[in-house]
Parts: sequence; C-alpha cells; structure tokens
Amino acid sequence: MMREDAYAQAGVNIEAGNQAVEAMQTAVEATYSSEVVAGLGGFGAAFALPKGYQEPVLVSSADGVGTKLLLAIASDQHATIGQDLVAMVTNDLLAQGATPLFLLDYLGLDKMRPQTVATIVAGIAKAAKQVGAALIGGESAELPGLYANHHYDLAAFGVGIVERGAMLTPANAQAGDILIGLPSSGLHANGYSLVRQILGLKTRTDFQGLTTSEQVTLLRPTILYGPQVGPLLDKHLLASIANITGGGLLENLPRAYGSQLKAELNWDTWPIPPIFQRLQARGQLSQTDMLRTFNNGLGMILVVHPQNLAAVKQDLAKAAYPFYELGAITARQQQEPSVVFKGRAPWPN
Repeated sequence: MMREDAYAQAGVNIEAGNQAVEAMQTAVEATYSSEVVAGLGGFGAAFALPKGYQEPVLVSSADGVGTKLLLAIASDQHATIGQDLVAMVTNDLLAQGATPLFLLDYLGLDKMRPQTVATIVAGIAKAAKQVGAALIGGESAELPGLYANHHYDLAAFGVGIVERGAMLTPANAQAGDILIGLPSSGLHANGYSLVRQILGLKTRTDFQGLTTSEQVTLLRPTILYGPQVGPLLDKHLLASIANITGGGLLENLPRAYGSQLKAELNWDTWPIPPIFQRLQARGQLSQTDMLRTFNNGLGMILVVHPQNLAAVKQDLAKAAYPFYELGAITARQQQEPSVVFKGRAPWPN
C-alpha cells in the first residue's frame, strides 16, 4: 500500500495547495459580479451573460507575462506581476471594443508556497476588479521537475462582450482619422528577453546588482487601459484601437486599419521614457529594432474620426488622463510602408 505522504515525497504537497486556495479565496471572490453563477472551487466556472444586449458578441483573449517573470522571481517581488497578466488580456479585449466580463488564470510552479501564490493571485484579482472583470476560476499546478527552483509561469484567458454593431475593426478606420496615443508606464511586459540580454541579467545576482530605481522601472506593471478607454467606447467615440504589445509599433499599429491605409506619426509628439533610450544606446539597437520590439512610450493608440476628436480629448482631459495627438491615417500607395514616421528620429536607422 502506498503511504499517504508518498505524493508529498514526489514533490507535490496537497495540503500546501489547499492552504493557497484558502489564502486567495477572499481576493478572488471580491471580483465577483451578480453574473457569476459558479466560481472558485468547482470543476468549472459559470457566468451568465449580462442583460440588455441586443446582438451580443463574445470576444476572447489569452496571454501570459513572458520573461518579465524572471525579474519578479529574481527580486522576490510578486505583488504586481498579476496586473501585467490582466492587462495583457483585457487590453486586447478593449482593442476590439469589448467590455471584459471574466478571467481564468493559470499558475504553474515548482513548489506550492501558499503565501507567494496568495500574493500573486491577489495581484491578479486586484487588477481584474479595476477593469470590472470577475476572476471566476483558474488552475494552480505544482510541477516539480518542470520548473526551476522558485520559478513559476502565469497565463490567463479572458472573455469580453460587445454589441455586434459596436465592434472595433480595421474596416472602421478611414483616411483623415486622427491618432491619439495613450502613454505606457514603461516596458509593460514585452521585449524582456532582449532587455535581459542587453543589461546582462542572467542570474538573480545580476538583477539585484541594479539600482533600486532601475529595478522599479523594469518591474513597473502594464497599464490597465479600461478606465481610460471604457467611457470612450460607451459613447462610441472610437473608430479602432491598436494595443501596442509584442511586436511594438510597427507590428501592432497596422492591425487597427486596412491595408489601403497607413499611419503617419510625428516623432516630436510624445516623450520617449529614458529606459528606451538607455536600452537603445547600450544595445546599439537600430530604429527598426526599437520599433518592432518595444512600445517606446505608447501603450495604446486610438483611431478617432475627426468629428469625434474634440469629445475624445475633452473626456480624457476631464479625467486627467494624459494623451498625445500623434498624427493621422492617410491613403497608402502601393509599396509604401504601413507606418511612417516624420521628423527627426531619436535613433539611427
């Protein structure tokens, strides 16, 4: 007969897992809305569609945090990495005009450490609540042998809702539309493999050798754009949105308009945070490297019809959200690039 502690000897502590669930339960349940039918603890979560929609469309997104996790692990700071996870998923939902409804998260780790798990999940729950999404379930898996000591991975799946006629698609954009940029908080959660290479962050000791200011900058969480963009969506003031994530400005901005159009941005219309200048100089990165890897200070770009521009600016200013008028959408000639930058570039080609 197998001993009761055999699974623990194999590296999986069931009791620690139960303790982690208990520790996270209050934070998770604080995100619940009246539409949550079944949440934490069941074999599956259930969510009732909100009332009032005529032709509802569900929009889904799945994402992770990437190698930024290695810096959170190296610094033993896990309270804000959950915001990165929520932002990566819900900002994508916003880009299609959808209001986030609920999230499911996945946490895989080498060993169940209840307090660390509770801290991570509490961060996820806090961010989910900020964007109005219920964290209705997920999975925490103790996987000895798969993850290195003290390492873990995070992923999430989210669902949002939008009326079919209010969806934001590239087809909504047209020549003459104005580009409004919303600033990022820094690197967000993209490009960290390159960042770690440039800064020589191979070990925990390397990261701990950075100044406190540098550590704070690298770990600063991704902005949750729901509070800024949600009211604009409610008023139908936006034509489309580009969420500037992996792939930077060059890869993400064209996703907001059709192939017959291009975006023209003026370099001097927004400030580029110092972290990007440092990475470019130290890594001797080309302009293309910078634009295809990082957000360069712009976390989200709104495409606005001219007749709605004043209202968008007024709403953002009234709520004290900073924004930049970057340029415009214009007709694209064959063979022209889909994104064009005007003025003096801060980096060499």
